[in-house]
Amino acid sequence: MKELTLEEKVALMMDTSQPVERLGIKPYNWWNEALHGVARAGLATVFPQPIGMAASFSPQTVYEVFNAVSDEARAKNTYYASQGSYERYQGLTMWTPTVNIYRDPRWGRGIETYGEDPYLTSRMGVMVVKGLQGTNDGRYDKLHACAKHFAVHSGPEWDRHSFNVENLSTRDLYETYLPPFEALVKEAGVKEVMCAYNSFEGEPCCGSNRLLMQILRNDWGFDGIVLSDCGAIADFYNEYGHKAYSDAESASAAAVLNGTDLECGSSYKALVKAAQEGKIDEKDIDKAVLRLLEARFALGEMDAPEDVSWTKIPFSVVASAAHDSLALDMARKSMTLLQNKDNILPLKRGGLTVAVMGPNANDSVMQWGNYNGMPSHTVTILDGIRNALGADDKLIYEQGCSWVERTLIQSVFNQCKSADGQGFTARYWNNVKHEGTPVTTTQVTTPFPLLYLGSYGFCTGRKPDRLLCNLQQRAHPSTIGRSGIRNLYIRFRLPAYQWRRSKAFPQYAWWQVTGLYATGKSGCSLRHRT
Repeated sequence: MKELTLEEKVALMMDTSQPVERLGIKPYNWWNEALHGVARAGLATVFPQPIGMAASFSPQTVYEVFNAVSDEARAKNTYYASQGSYERYQGLTMWTPTVNIYRDPRWGRGIETYGEDPYLTSRMGVMVVKGLQGTNDGRYDKLHACAKHFAVHSGPEWDRHSFNVENLSTRDLYETYLPPFEALVKEAGVKEVMCAYNSFEGEPCCGSNRLLMQILRNDWGFDGIVLSDCGAIADFYNEYGHKAYSDAESASAAAVLNGTDLECGSSYKALVKAAQEGKIDEKDIDKAVLRLLEARFALGEMDAPEDVSWTKIPFSVVASAAHDSLALDMARKSMTLLQNKDNILPLKRGGLTVAVMGPNANDSVMQWGNYNGMPSHTVTILDGIRNALGADDKLIYEQGCSWVERTLIQSVFNQCKSADGQGFTARYWNNVKHEGTPVTTTQVTTPFPLLYLGSYGFCTGRKPDRLLCNLQQRAHPSTIGRSGIRNLYIRFRLPAYQWRRSKAFPQYAWWQVTGLYATGKSGCSLRHRT
């Protein structure tokens, strides 16, 4: 610790930790996701969402799922490290599980939780952590899991950056909101805890002495890393947040003094000035940095890969047939048949007329959930039913309506072909002029969202200011009204609070995607989300 300067210590305390080359400390990005499979880093097995896994009432299967996820995460990290890549969603610290209690369906993010029951959430959460973290091989940890979001964080989503939980009874706190976190700390030995955006009894959770020091560290004996949700420290002092502190220096000092070791964000840069002004002692910064470095050493991240047994897990486990079968098993266990009137099920092939209706019936992207990886293949609900029917059965499909829009968009992605096969050929450059050789070329064979902010598989690891993608396809002749090479500009808007935090990107921005397009009554369209 004495070899590090104050500036170097502070640079290690943010999610994008900077290297200290003279001491052999590599760059490390703490932010990785594994909500129901390794997320946002390309190919991975996509397991059912947590709300579905909770419905299995099978903690053992949950353990098996996350043991498989940990294998894939280690294999992917080994590959990235071998390429000298240390980007977001490539590390060994998985910011999951979400063990908040799903009290209000209007929250909108209940799919990320294990439901409304504290006991069930505790049992499932413990198995998630045990599956992810595995066993110590005698020298190194496999992965580090993270219990989030601590605490009393169950919506509303829209004002989570300024909402203050007050007038909560002690009984409700200890019987409803805290049990899952306590179980993960005491039973599962979770290595990280993420503090929430909201305030609790007038203090931002990431600066709450009662939550982080009294309950978490003193009462429960937690000695691991406390990290902030992304941008939560800025909420301490920004106009749209809690307005509990006047500036980044005082806010960052308060967060560290109350137990938050790591920030997802950049407010902690102000710790240098805070220490110089006497708002925090450098010895308090040392405590946080020590926890962070100990975790990295425990994972073997500081040592030669060949010395770490977990690096021997082959990449072939990623999206493997065995893991695909496990995902299917979990999906089946998540379903409960409440009624089978007159034994109508199972349906018998032969002379059936089956109607499939609804906006999700033929939507493959919907089936991936959120915080997800990219599966090797996707079977839509419609395709699954079609495949199960016999030759003399009749299938009727109607989308019926969209989710909230007043118009319908009919996808003809399955009619799109490029010279290299079905779908789109995507070529990626790390510049905006098509200069040089593409850094990668892929064949996109399933519908995909064009999205950067959530870093889904379309452009994982590429920043918009450095990305140019050439998408090529040939429309089916029967669908062409007119065609040609054109530029498709896709506009995205950052949420206002994120734009205010980081001026790195304009609030409104554009992507340019070049490709062959077709128009007419139908045509090959690129589905995108903003």
